[in-house]
Amino acid sequence: MKRLQYPAVVTYIEEDNDYLVEFPDLKGCITDGETTEQALFNAKEALTGYLAVVFERDHSVPEASDLKGDNIYLVEPEPKVSIPIFLRKLRQEQGLSQSDLAQRLGITYQVYQRLENTVKSNPTVKTLTKIANAFHKQLHVEII
Repeated sequence: MKRLQYPAVVTYIEEDNDYLVEFPDLKGCITDGETTEQALFNAKEALTGYLAVVFERDHSVPEASDLKGDNIYLVEPEPKVSIPIFLRKLRQEQGLSQSDLAQRLGITYQVYQRLENTVKSNPTVKTLTKIANAFHKQLHVEII
């Protein structure tokens, strides 16, 4: 499964001396900053909040497009949001309920429920490894 990254269009607005960031795949998800770096930092926060709200309201999380260009940057949400989104997507692709997966992992239903909650999710590496093994996947962690 590829990383959860969304293309962000960064545009310099001369009259405001500001950088506007828009996510074409996410209607209404916009932010800005005084520098490109600040705008991209703010974009990560905006993306994280936007996806958390969409996810927690049980709406489907939009797929990211392959948009490319000079003023387009890929932005990734915080792990507290991307991990629950990935877990739900993997589970649903396998046609499993939360109870089914909890049983497969040897944990209670309530513990698994928290893993798919953007507010309560805080899985350990050990738990993520168990989940990866349950799906016959490898866990890859990187600090960049």
